Amino acid sequence: MLTLHCPYCGVHCDETELAPGGEAHLTRHGPGSDDADFESYLFLRENPRGVHFERWRHAYGCGKWFHAARCTVTLEVFGTYPAQTTAPMQAILDIIDEKRPGWRWRDVT
Repeated sequence: MLTLHCPYCGVHCDETELAPGGEAHLTRHGPGSDDADFESYLFLRENPRGVHFERWRHAYGCGKWFHAARCTVTLEVFGTYPAQTTAPMQAILDIIDEKRPGWRWRDVT
């Protein structure tokens, strides 16, 4: 079972307390954008095997959104951080680099 740490209230919670929100660090395009941008926002998402950055909401807790870095294969969690950040924290990237040599953060913002 997936267990994540909420960076706001400090609770370690399992996935039954959380609501998934999809890929993190997307440039969100709304109805006022052109068709190509809106299409890419809606349909063109990463679906990697391995390290992935996701949005989660602590639905049955503080209710706040946060980001998590985890491995989609092993469910290993590298860290969580506030949703207001535009890129993963360097400490989390260092943990991933240590555990997955050769892996590099690809800026998707």
